[in-house]
Amino acid sequence: MSEYGVDAAYDRGDAVCVIGAGASGLLAVKNLREHGFKVDCYERDTGIGGGWNIRQRNSPMYANAHLISSRPLTEFPDFPMPDDWPDYPHHSKVLAYLERYADHFGLREHIWFGSEIERIEPVEHGRFDVVIRSASSGSAGRRLRYAAVVIANGHNWDPFMPEYPGQQAFRGQILHSVSYQDSTRFRDRKVLVVGGGNSGCDIACEAAVSADTCWHSTRRGYWYTPKYLFGRPADQVDAGLSWLPAGLKRRLTEFTLRRVVGDPTRFGLPAPDHRFKQAHPIVNGHVLHHIGHGAIVPKPDVARFDGRSVVFTDGTTAEPDLVIMATGYRPRFDFCDPELLGVNRDTDGFPKLFAQLFSPASETLFVAGLLQSDSGIFPLVHWQTVAIAKWLRVRASDPERAKEFRGQVITESEGGYAAPGMVDSPRHRLEVSGDRYAASIGRIIQTLDNGSEAK
Repeated sequence: MSEYGVDAAYDRGDAVCVIGAGASGLLAVKNLREHGFKVDCYERDTGIGGGWNIRQRNSPMYANAHLISSRPLTEFPDFPMPDDWPDYPHHSKVLAYLERYADHFGLREHIWFGSEIERIEPVEHGRFDVVIRSASSGSAGRRLRYAAVVIANGHNWDPFMPEYPGQQAFRGQILHSVSYQDSTRFRDRKVLVVGGGNSGCDIACEAAVSADTCWHSTRRGYWYTPKYLFGRPADQVDAGLSWLPAGLKRRLTEFTLRRVVGDPTRFGLPAPDHRFKQAHPIVNGHVLHHIGHGAIVPKPDVARFDGRSVVFTDGTTAEPDLVIMATGYRPRFDFCDPELLGVNRDTDGFPKLFAQLFSPASETLFVAGLLQSDSGIFPLVHWQTVAIAKWLRVRASDPERAKEFRGQVITESEGGYAAPGMVDSPRHRLEVSGDRYAASIGRIIQTLDNGSEAK
């Protein structure tokens, strides 16, 4: 492809632009290609994998990170992981899996590495101009026109760093977990880990082994789910109960966790303030072990920093010399008009999409993988990208049917996809119940297939 000035758009016809070559981007490229579309994928780094590639900037991976959903419930529906892999593969194996997927389906030839999106602009007939610049030099070099755009740049790369009173004057070191690589930095140090999510729990467990002292600050109580129940991966046990009514299944799971894991208040932790799966699941079988051995000291939320000390909401204090903020990430789309994604003051900066996928303002703009699930996310994104490809096919062949379908998608989206009673928190803006969302995307695909057959 030649270089084109940023003022003159080179028309790529019915080609689709995919932004990002992580798992979601690879799925989009593969499924769009299988449905007959030309695809150009732009990746700012030099390799595929997105957040799963620990070498890429702002990857959330750390040396000992593993999947928290088991292999069979994480793999792509049409490309299984090797049978001899462990139940919970290491992040390096997940990256190898994505590399193998890209090679098997011949995806690399459609990816432009070292290319960053400067902006996307809607033009006539639902098309988009995409301005691309060099990720290394920052110089803009190309403006291309596409029939559609799939944003797949991930949502776990822009760290969210909370601000507490006195934080700027704290005499210790404060880092976000995105900067954490391995436990060597904990040696001979007193460490406070802030954040009760899965990364926060993992990092606290690593500090428990390596640091002189480890405090772990959480805002609320959680249901701690071990990776194994009755000798099987816990998510597979949960999936095996999917035939039960939802309420009965939840009560049975809560009963099991109380018996197997025990009462968290015995360990100095607050009791969960929600029912099971009304917050993003914490899959960790070691936190209570380390608390029980005195290697982790549980603490409530941080109230303020005071010189060398951290004061908690219960009035107790700690004097760490290193604070790790495992406080999550925020989605970021600097290249896109926020209104195209439904972003406003009422959404805390999070997009508000139809079916967690379709732009509310454009029929040809999509965001793949912008969700968190209580199950493996890869299969959900696979079906998302299948739905995108089928929708674009119907739109091209039967515009009137496409308009009718879009109305159905809006109706399908009403009420959202999170579990009933989900804790109201920015952390859960992207949360979906895997079962509910998979069923919804399945209905969308079935409707699109029926529309295609009608033609």
